[in-house]
Amino acid sequence: MSTSLKAKSRRAPSTKADLTKLPAPVTTADRVVLEIRKFLAAGIFFNAQAAEKAGLGLTDMQMLHMLQLYGPSTPSRLATWTGLSSGGITVALDRLEKGGYLRREPNPADRRSLLITLIPTRLRKIAAMYEGVENETRRLLATLPQSDLEAVVRFFETLHAVRTEGEELRRS
Repeated sequence: MSTSLKAKSRRAPSTKADLTKLPAPVTTADRVVLEIRKFLAAGIFFNAQAAEKAGLGLTDMQMLHMLQLYGPSTPSRLATWTGLSSGGITVALDRLEKGGYLRREPNPADRRSLLITLIPTRLRKIAAMYEGVENETRRLLATLPQSDLEAVVRFFETLHAVRTEGEELRRS
């Protein structure tokens, strides 16, 4: 890792800080954090608009994404991934099952639990909403050197591993 990424930010929080605006980034790490915040904010609004078009709430849309990303899952695993309570998971799954997006099936690996699976035909409208942005992202990624893409993948894998480990520690 480069020295600039290891360097601590000089933007430490202060009780007198103006929280209405962000200070200019000082280090490369500051710039990365700023760009992540911009990307997440835009992504959340995009997902909220897609959810609204599909007649879903944002939580329900994100639950569908989690199931697409990780495959059939138990409700407890979904709770770990999302940070929702077991009651919150149950309510979201009830809505999505009623809407025809998923089904609950007996878990072949554990007869005491359920496996939540998506119903592919119901997801076509949602997939179409993301097709354009995914194609544009792939087009832009194709302009970057392979080594840059590999660095981006390693970065996101590291963030995901840290987040996942933190979730498991909080739940134990």
